[in-house]
Amino acid sequence: MRILVVEDEPLLADAVAQGLRHEAHAVDVAYDGAAALERFGVNDYDVVVLDRDIPAVHGDDVCRVIVTKGETRVLMLTAAAGIDDRVTGLSLGADDYLPKPFAFRELSARVTALGRRSRPAAPPILRRGGISLDPHRREVHRDGRYVPLSRKEFAVLAELLRADGTAVSAEVLLEKAWDENADPFTHAVRMTILKLRRKLGEPPVVLTEPGVGYRIP
Repeated sequence: MRILVVEDEPLLADAVAQGLRHEAHAVDVAYDGAAALERFGVNDYDVVVLDRDIPAVHGDDVCRVIVTKGETRVLMLTAAAGIDDRVTGLSLGADDYLPKPFAFRELSARVTALGRRSRPAAPPILRRGGISLDPHRREVHRDGRYVPLSRKEFAVLAELLRADGTAVSAEVLLEKAWDENADPFTHAVRMTILKLRRKLGEPPVVLTEPGVGYRIP
């Protein structure tokens, strides 16, 4: 998934982002509301983890802008944990509300659940072309053989499997598997596809559609 973490405490923001990246998500970070809106206007996010009490533009106003798009899920993450605070946050359009302090495992589980709601329903285990991918265990098998993948390779393969046989462009793969620091003019996607093909073995299962992208038939 592509995730935006909005938190004005840099250490906390960076720790949450790093934890989510370890789970094969592409994560951007904003330390205030203005930066959050700027990134939201440029990138398509599946989930935004949003602190309410942030500078420049208040988190409530950021939430209002996000929910108008209707496609991005919002997890409010804040020290304001009273019942009235939660009701207010949810009434703004937030999809979930997690008070501080929190356990990262719970945050990750909530983000994953919201991500499922931001996309069409998919089976718990993705299967195609002899490949099975378990998003929760982070495991991939081909014809019963375990295939060790890097986080980027896992994220790219998941996107190809979710496409259900249709081609996925390099631009979409870059958007979903890399963060905003990725250079769109690099060969990152092509090199990841090459490594993925090598690890998945013969016969080749990831095909190239010239001028279109990549697909698993």
